[in-house]
Amino acid sequence: MARKCGCPCYSNAEEPKAVSLLTASVATTLSPSDQLWTTSRDKAVKLRMESSGPASRTPITIHQMFLETVEQYQDHPALVSKKDGQWVTLTWRQYYEQCRAAAKSFLKLGLQRYSGVGILGFNSPEWFISDIGCIFAGGLAAGIYTTNSAEACQYVAANCEANVFVVENQKQLDKILQLPHLKAIVQYKGELQKKAPFLYTFMKLGEDVPDEQLNTVIDSLRANECCTLIYTSGTTGNPKGVMLSHDNVTYIGSSKVNINYAEEVVVSYLPLSHVAVVSHFHYNAHSFFQGSLVTTLKEVRPTWFLGVPRVWEKMQEKMKAVGAKAPPMMRRISDWAKSIGLRYNYSLMLSRYNLVPWGFMLANSLVFKRVRAALGLDRCRFCLTGAAPITKDTVEYFMSLNIPVTEAYGMSESSGPHTVAIIGEYRVTSCGKALPGCKTKLVNPDKDGNGEVCSWGRNIFMGYLNMPNETAEALDQDGWLHSGDLGKYDQQGFLYITGRIKELIITAGGENIPPVPIEEALKAEVPIISNAMLIGDKLKFLSMLLTLKCVVDDNSEPTDELSPEVLDFCKQHGVTATKVSEVIAIKEPTIYKAIQDGLERINTRAMSNAQKVQKWVILERDFSVSGGELGPTMKLRRPIVVKMYQEKINGMYTVATEKQ
Repeated sequence: MARKCGCPCYSNAEEPKAVSLLTASVATTLSPSDQLWTTSRDKAVKLRMESSGPASRTPITIHQMFLETVEQYQDHPALVSKKDGQWVTLTWRQYYEQCRAAAKSFLKLGLQRYSGVGILGFNSPEWFISDIGCIFAGGLAAGIYTTNSAEACQYVAANCEANVFVVENQKQLDKILQLPHLKAIVQYKGELQKKAPFLYTFMKLGEDVPDEQLNTVIDSLRANECCTLIYTSGTTGNPKGVMLSHDNVTYIGSSKVNINYAEEVVVSYLPLSHVAVVSHFHYNAHSFFQGSLVTTLKEVRPTWFLGVPRVWEKMQEKMKAVGAKAPPMMRRISDWAKSIGLRYNYSLMLSRYNLVPWGFMLANSLVFKRVRAALGLDRCRFCLTGAAPITKDTVEYFMSLNIPVTEAYGMSESSGPHTVAIIGEYRVTSCGKALPGCKTKLVNPDKDGNGEVCSWGRNIFMGYLNMPNETAEALDQDGWLHSGDLGKYDQQGFLYITGRIKELIITAGGENIPPVPIEEALKAEVPIISNAMLIGDKLKFLSMLLTLKCVVDDNSEPTDELSPEVLDFCKQHGVTATKVSEVIAIKEPTIYKAIQDGLERINTRAMSNAQKVQKWVILERDFSVSGGELGPTMKLRRPIVVKMYQEKINGMYTVATEKQ
């Protein structure tokens, strides 16, 4: 028997009565529209339909897609979570019934059509059930990052006119208690610390709402109307509400490659307020909700795993630290195996399936299988990365362990992935090719072939809620989405992301410099560096903010303790420091010289003098989400970092000016 979740649908003592499945194969009626975009919550858009091929598929709503899955796989696991140390499963049928119960509760609470429902909590079945229940009830699901301040929550609530909120606990409840116009707040974990007429928990609130009332709302849903809002992280201003239609979500959900329907296993850990929430529909998979990611991976053994680059980098650092402590013979065996693994996976990448290096089977038995099992990736057929740049060093490290990590590229405005690299058709550091029925093109390419990446397809968003100017900047008159990212193609048509237009540093001399290649080059030259951020916009020369690799505590907070990799470096070079603060206090000569030497090596490869880095400073604390330097998906928030460390930056340029 599946656990009853704590969403607003029923008490913990009873399961809702089974409802008969409505047919999912009813032809969809579209709302009339001749516009490819809108900024109004209650307006429809013209779909980017094609006359043939994948983009000619009949549009369907979230409810229709959900029902198709339930009808085919109703007793298969859908959501799996832990309660009191035990895994508890919801089947697709139970999941659907609970979403209907949640939808009835929202209707009972007075949710108005096209109004937002704010969802504020960590990944859980209750989050998904609230999200889908809101959509069934005709609302707009609006996830909010748990790291958001009260002010940021209030902005989102006002923007989407959310009059109902679902929160995880008291900490999140406190952020929204003072919001005006709220009709109800539902808390799904923990006891309410105070009582109020608009606060609810574990309620059988909608059980007296008749099925017919809900079915009428569901029947009125249209595939070309908005169903959910994904709010951008607001790095350069207020968050923008990305309006996704039913068709945006269901089209991407049907663009599957080598999927075993209802059998795939994924771990849900990326923030559900991110566009990653859409991925639940991509797999028809059963999702496990994690506490500790490392522990959950070992227990769950997913068949698909999407890790942001920082996750893969942390795995790499820990494995290197363990390897450094291994006996000499084991290290030699590991190095031998990794050299074979790298050659083997480069052969696979280039479709040279008959070129299996001698000794591969032995290396697989001695090393690769054991590593995959230790990571919980022994069943994983697809290891993916995205949301931020990943280094060639990290990709090749996992290739050497026979764990090829391929890249996907997309954004909230493309409903998640737009291009993806798959095993058998990928290139290192490329994010692959467009999904079936989708298109990409490069606008205004330079002499090296770098142009702005633009996207087209039924996955392209409707517009930004209540933001016509910003929408017009993102979507051109022909409906192409302008990403703001720079990219180029190779001769085989693989797309490579080379930078971001807004991140381009324009020096005082007028030279345009993409920061990421320089930052990644230094990190490759000096592996003890954790984060590097190039500075130099409107300035006379380039400089860098650097952090050292350090131990991260159980709450993912960076500590002052140097990481095992840095300690190993220190031991090899006779350095006694064990803390970041100790290194900075005395400007530890060996470490500072290693950084300077690495910088000089990348400067020798610079295309011009303007691209040479002249100054740098080590910061006392590594970048983190809680610190504000990184966004929820570990993207570097450059404008915020500049503000946070303006004094350090000024110091580098003041010293330089005084010496002139």
